[in-house]
Amino acid sequence: MEIANLINHVEALIFASEKPLTAVEITELVNHAFGFMDDKVVMDQVETCIDGINEKYQSEFYPFELRQSGGGWQFLTKKEYHSTIAQLNGDKFLKRLSTAALETLAIIAYKQPITKSEIEAIRGVNCDYSIQKLLEKELIIISGRNEQQVGKPLIYATSRHFMDYFGINSSEELPKISEVLAEQMVLPTLVNAEHFEVEVETNISIEETTATTDEAESTDEN
Repeated sequence: MEIANLINHVEALIFASEKPLTAVEITELVNHAFGFMDDKVVMDQVETCIDGINEKYQSEFYPFELRQSGGGWQFLTKKEYHSTIAQLNGDKFLKRLSTAALETLAIIAYKQPITKSEIEAIRGVNCDYSIQKLLEKELIIISGRNEQQVGKPLIYATSRHFMDYFGINSSEELPKISEVLAEQMVLPTLVNAEHFEVEVETNISIEETTATTDEAESTDEN
């Protein structure tokens, strides 16, 4: 299939999909749709179409754009229209994660794969409710069991929906812990050289005064 004909099918699939689509998934879907074709569509052709669609919607004429998020491609409104869209879906935007759920999610994201007991050891509190809510929101998944621990507890990891929710494509795109801590560090107060000299002089004067007083007391005793 020629790129000129293929590009519309690729764009239609991404537009109609409720989840991000990868180039591999798009290739399979197109080939299934046109199973009668002798020449199968290859991923290089799909990627070329994606590049063309991406370039097309970079224009200021369109309020949305093609973005790679959650490991795949999807259409998203541009950031300058987020406040407008929030008015339409206010309730949806107001349903934020609780502090407890965010803390639990952060631990899972950075320590995955991880068991519930390991999460609770870090947080210091029971995490049953937070884990349940995160599972309901499909931000985390049960990826298996830890065969090495007693009772073979469940192992939790972040989901593909988690990446889509936060606009990343892999856990490697999460900010490094060192970067987060660096922003919270208190910078040392710079010492003014003139103030330092005054302080030194003051200390010297105090020492001289103390020495004079000691000499005077020693003379009185004699």
